[in-house]
Amino acid sequence: MAVDRTPVLKRCRALGLEPAYLGIDKKSKRQLKNNRRKVSEYGMQLREKQKAKFIYGVLEKPFRNYYAKADRMKGQTGENLMALLELRLDNVIFRLGFARTRKEARQMVDHKFVTVNGKLVNIPSYCLKAGDVVEIRENKKSTQRMKDIADATNGRVVPAWLEGDAEGLKGTVKAVPTRDQIDVPVDDMSIVELYSK
Repeated sequence: MAVDRTPVLKRCRALGLEPAYLGIDKKSKRQLKNNRRKVSEYGMQLREKQKAKFIYGVLEKPFRNYYAKADRMKGQTGENLMALLELRLDNVIFRLGFARTRKEARQMVDHKFVTVNGKLVNIPSYCLKAGDVVEIRENKKSTQRMKDIADATNGRVVPAWLEGDAEGLKGTVKAVPTRDQIDVPVDDMSIVELYSK
């Protein structure tokens, strides 16, 4: 399995991202040098795509598949793409506050911590639908790891399109998120322009 092993803070600096979007509360003390040449339109579009891929932890081929699926759906392709990325199981676990970072959420899904509608699911890219119920398995709820995560993510705000129960470690997808409900600093139109060339 391909894994992106780039140091997170270094990658955040290069893309001009705040580490908080990844669930990391560290700050980089180094500043990005502004002695670069002017970035072309293609360069800006590519950076937006790299940002989206990095935030959601998706590699190129699956990301291209998400774009193709979003293109076939009704409505605007960019908004559909962002909604598909938000509805990934690992992202929903992160948004509900059951994991500190998206990488940790991905690992929890891999390690069989999560059920969807009562069935065990260990695929981080599993696409949820409106009405799906996500829950941490009973035998994992009382572990020290889950207690540490609950303490760390206590103040995290759950988005309006999700309904979370922090005590029961359970959440429901109320609706498909609209673009204004997604607080990720990515220009989806640039990604659409890049892929439609």
